[in-house]
Parts: sequence; structure tokens; C-alpha cells
Amino acid sequence: MLRSSILLCCVLPLLAPAQEPVTIQVDGSSKSGPLKPSWRYFGYDEPNYTYAKNGRKLIRELSDLSYTPVHIRTHFMLATGDGTPGLKWGSTNAYTEDASGKPVYSWTIIDKILGTYVDAGAIPFVEIGFMPQALSTHPDPYKPTWTPGAKNDQYNIGWTYPPKDYGKWGELIYQWVTHSVEKYGKQEVEKWDWEVWNEPNIGYWHGTPEEYDKLYDYTAAAVKRALPSARVGGPASTGPDNAKAAAFLRQFLEHCSSGRNAATGQQGAPLDFISFHVKGRPKVIGGHVQMGLSQEMKDSSQGFSIVRSFSKFKDLPIVLSEADPEGCAACSARVYPQNAYRNGTLYPSYEAVAFKTLLGMSSRDHMNLQGILTWAFEFEDQPYFDGFRTLATNGIDKPVLNFFRMAGLMRGDLLKVDSTGAVPMDTVLNSGVAGRPDVDALAARSDHKIAVMVWNYCDDDGSGSAANVQLKITGLPGNTERLLLRHYRIDQDHSNAYTVWKQMGSPQSPNPEQYKQLEAAGQLQLLESPRWVDNHSGSEEMQFSLPMQGISLIELSW
Repeated sequence: MLRSSILLCCVLPLLAPAQEPVTIQVDGSSKSGPLKPSWRYFGYDEPNYTYAKNGRKLIRELSDLSYTPVHIRTHFMLATGDGTPGLKWGSTNAYTEDASGKPVYSWTIIDKILGTYVDAGAIPFVEIGFMPQALSTHPDPYKPTWTPGAKNDQYNIGWTYPPKDYGKWGELIYQWVTHSVEKYGKQEVEKWDWEVWNEPNIGYWHGTPEEYDKLYDYTAAAVKRALPSARVGGPASTGPDNAKAAAFLRQFLEHCSSGRNAATGQQGAPLDFISFHVKGRPKVIGGHVQMGLSQEMKDSSQGFSIVRSFSKFKDLPIVLSEADPEGCAACSARVYPQNAYRNGTLYPSYEAVAFKTLLGMSSRDHMNLQGILTWAFEFEDQPYFDGFRTLATNGIDKPVLNFFRMAGLMRGDLLKVDSTGAVPMDTVLNSGVAGRPDVDALAARSDHKIAVMVWNYCDDDGSGSAANVQLKITGLPGNTERLLLRHYRIDQDHSNAYTVWKQMGSPQSPNPEQYKQLEAAGQLQLLESPRWVDNHSGSEEMQFSLPMQGISLIELSW
């Protein structure tokens, strides 16, 4: 039965006529609240790639694509080591001890990481982890090994354990925040979020839930002691659609609400935002990838429900501090074929549908969704387009990065959108996009512009037909005779360095001219030249063909 639904979505169109025309109507006068730039959060495992050549380049590009600052999170900020990066590993050597057991603090590598963000105009979303070797209750073995496809049973080792001395741990955090204020200034550090640990309900934490709560208490107290106005939150637990993960999130919120604080002895713990992770579940069906969009939405829905059950916290900002099509950025598609979506247009079109669905769910459930964090960056010195979940490869931007460039061009207030090709939100939540493609849009209006993002998406990566889109925008200013139209596009032939790279013969050592071509192909591109159009009584109509997995951004400005 599942196989049949996939065929209906993406394989049968090869044998049938093109999709029925899809009519999309945007009411430019129906503002429904601000479009929060919740997409502008990014993160990755390997902190030491931050200041590598291509890492710096990508940080700058991320900063440049948004009209408001992006937020960036990374693992291993307190891990012991010399700063040599590796897959799913990094270190800063921030904390060691001398022969007498006295703490020795070193902020050199941490400052290279956070300084790269701040210098680029980005805001650190500081993940406080992991355990320094000198503080770990199980210090040896400490440095992990991780290989795609291997058992990797020596990965979650010494850096994942509770501290042997919570007082020393708390003092480390206090010294770190104090140093940050001294180096970057109070006004700057007040912008940062401080998140305690990562996924403490699985192998990243070799302690009990109660021990995590204790760690949170000491950490939050230390952050607030150094900077009372700082924002602290957590628990960054895994997808709440899993019963054990849901129980962990619930017990953490209960602790923060009314539990005994291990650091202060008082009731409850400070909580300025709530974070948890949501992931899809792609698989290979009939020789090609089928995305698992509904699983990411189910994780989100269950998390919202848990937060909503605590009246004390239901209005707090929520950050989905990892929100992705699946759970392992360093699991190359060469080894894990279900991850073959990452280089092409399936990834950005998935992100478009996920973004609108998450916005819709959070609005329906009255959640304060602050951030949707994409866990993808770049891997230094890896083969071109090697199938990692990245935004760029060797300094060449992937198509998915252009989705975020499109999102960065949208601002202002959300507008009402009606599409005859839209898959209902509850269907996306319960079963994904399998029965028929989702041809839908998201629209926003600012003072002098309306922007409409339109996509043609199906969970299945089988080739599908283009959509004949008939777009009508009403509510345009009546006192303007002409409007400037810009039409941006992501598809196989636009904003797509992967296609160009394959056309070159997939070179692993492109020459300088080829590299320039790839750099240009990786940027967001127009489908046509900008042009002026007449304003017909406050409305504008246009038709265009949108390929499967394609995204258009239509801008009308005056």
C-alpha cells in the first residue's frame, strides 16, 4: 500500500499528463501577524571547522543572507584536546588542572570560534558541553573515534559523563561567561542564548535524568551569577514523539517548575527558553529516497503539546535546536543511501514545506517558536558533494543554502495564501506528502514589497511532473502604476552547483575556471531578468511552470 501511494505521487506522472493547473491566491491586504525569521539558526558538530578557510567563508555567507543576525550553535565547546578537528569531534582545551588539581582556564580556541561568529555579525547560540577530561567521572578513554558505517562503540566515552565535582563545573561556567562579558561586552553577550548540554536523554549523557537536572541547576546558577540578564535553557533532548524522550522532557520541565534546585536549595530552576530536537526519517524505497517529513512534524507536535501542558512555561520561546530531515550530518550518503537527498533539490524543497508546516503548527498551538535550527555546515578537506548533510562543499554552496537566501528576502507580515495544490497541514503531520505533490506557498508583506515563495514537493525522489502555477496577488497599493518583478528559482538548472559539477564530469580537483563557475552556480539566481509590470487595479497575475522539487520566490516591489 505504501509503495502504491509513492507511485501516485511521483512515478505515475511520468506516464500521465502534467499536473492540473494549480491556482495560488495571495491576499496582500490580509496581514496575519509578523513572519518570525525562525529559520535563521544553524549548527554543527565540529567546532574547529569554524575558523578553517571554508568555515569562515560559510559563516560570512550565513550572516549575509539574513536582514537580522543568524544564530549559530556547535558541539564540543568545552572538550579537552588540541583543537584538531575530526568527524563528529572537536575540542578547545578550555579546562585543565595542574598537578595539585587547581583549575587552569584557557579561552584561546573558544575565542577563535565565538569571535568568528561575532566578527561576522552572527549571534552565538552557546551549547554548554561537553565534559572536560579533568572533570569527567570516567576520564579514560576520552577522545572518540567515529567512522561512517562503523559500529562506533567507542564514540560516547569520557566526554559524555557527569562531573566529578559540580562546584568546579559551576566555576568553569562562571569563568567562561565572565570572560565573554569582558571580551565582547555585556550588551553583546546579552544577545546570546546559553543551552545546557546536548541530547542528555541518549548517549551524549552517561548520567541519570536527575544528574542532568543537577548539572542544569549548577550551570544555570553560574551563568546567572556572571550575567544575571543572560538567557539559559534546555534540555536539547531528542524527538518527543518517542515515549522515553517525551518523559525526559516532561521531567525536566517539572524540575524547573517545582523541583529542588541542587545548586541553590530553592524550588525550581531558571528557564528562559525550551529546546528539543526534531528529525525526519528518510528511507530507500524502490531504489530511490523517500523522505520522512511527517516524523519531524510529529516530534514537533508532541514537543509543543508537552510544553503547553505547563502553564508556567507555555509562553516561553521554543528553539528546535536541531531540526533536520534525519539525525546524522556526518553519515555520508556513500554509506547511508537514504541520505542521498542532500546534494540536490529535494533538500531545499523539503525545508520549504517543513518551514511552513512548523509555522502553521506553532500558530495553531499558540507556541512561541523562536528558532528552527538546521544542523548542517561544511566538512573541511572532504571530497566534493560527498553526501554529507552540509550547506556547502569545499566552499561551493549547495542548493539548500539558496532556500535560506530566499527566506532571508522575506520579511514583514504573513499574508493569507490559498492554493488548490496544497496538502493540508494535518496530512503533512500524519503521513507526509505521499499521495500527491504539495504545491503551495508562503507570502509576506513589508513596507514596499510582497514576497511569495512557491514550491512543488513530494516526499519521494522519483521524477515527477512540473506544476502549471497560476499565481494571483491582490491587495497591491492602488496608487502605484508599475511594480518591479523579480523571480528567483531553485531547480535543476538554477541556483544549483551540483548540476553544474556533474556536467563538468564531477571533478574532485576543479581548475580555477571551473571553481569560479561552481561558485557562481551556487548562488541564488533569477529565472528571468527583473522587469516592470503594470499594476492592474491593485492585483497582479502570472503563470509559470514549476518543476518537481523546484522553488520560486516572486518579489513585487514598489
